[in-house]
Amino acid sequence: MAAHRLRIGTRNSPMALAQVERVRAMLADRYPEVTVDVVAMSTSGDRWHGDLAALGGKGAFTKEVDASLLAGDVDLVVHCVKDVPGDRPAPAGTIMAAYLARDDVRDCLVHPGGLRIDHLPAGTRIGTSAVRRVAQLALHWPHLVPVAIRGNANSRLAKLDAGGAYDALLLAASGLQRIGQAARITEAIDVDTMVPAVGSGTLVLQCRDDDSHTREIAASLADPKTMRETAAERTMLHILQGTCHSPIAALARTERDGLLSLRARVISLDGKTVLDVHQRATDPTALGASVAAALLRQGARDLLDVPAPTTE
Repeated sequence: MAAHRLRIGTRNSPMALAQVERVRAMLADRYPEVTVDVVAMSTSGDRWHGDLAALGGKGAFTKEVDASLLAGDVDLVVHCVKDVPGDRPAPAGTIMAAYLARDDVRDCLVHPGGLRIDHLPAGTRIGTSAVRRVAQLALHWPHLVPVAIRGNANSRLAKLDAGGAYDALLLAASGLQRIGQAARITEAIDVDTMVPAVGSGTLVLQCRDDDSHTREIAASLADPKTMRETAAERTMLHILQGTCHSPIAALARTERDGLLSLRARVISLDGKTVLDVHQRATDPTALGASVAAALLRQGARDLLDVPAPTTE
């Protein structure tokens, strides 16, 4: 490959920058002749401290970066799949060119005193604004009290350390690992207890559809297993029209025999109604569609159409 300059767009949060460094290292190893420039930018989701629904939910963390890609200011962008809206397709003119090998998918507890979640006393205040986590806290640990929290992982840790509002946090294990804070993890929670979010632990590389050169570079970094698992999860999410305010949890796994399994939950915020589907198949799109259909037959629409609480 001839010498080439590749501009990568990203959010300017510490975690996003760490994720881009991972991509830069992969490119340097595979394409030493490619010079990588990182173009970091602030997004409306990073700047806003109120309810994300007022900004369009998860799209608040991606729309400025996507606009930069479409304008030709960058050639490639790196997103957490969890931040990519699941209720609508990628912006016209762009393509999700590669899903990288998946990191740790588990949610984790951060507790300053080192207590595991089963040992936390009644009334313990857990910092989280994810309705998926709130619903599963109510399901398994109804004596714990979720308290809304915003900001990136670093700022959430700082709020916990400051004391006063939070006794513990629920965060993504992969996020803490990416920013060098794995030592803060008190407990990584089993995925069959706290089912992860769609796309947990996965980074996606997005580029312009007509940029065949960048598409080729990005595709060479793709992990086929992760791509199939993500396709199953996001197909289900799209059919359910899930947003960041939907109590949806799902995890696709590749079994030893090569088949995909997909475990999915839709849970009422009080934890009293749990719709749970677990299926196996060969085709990821068909699997995602089948699991979504099963959830809808169980009444998922009624749970998903309930207005989400405002988080401030």
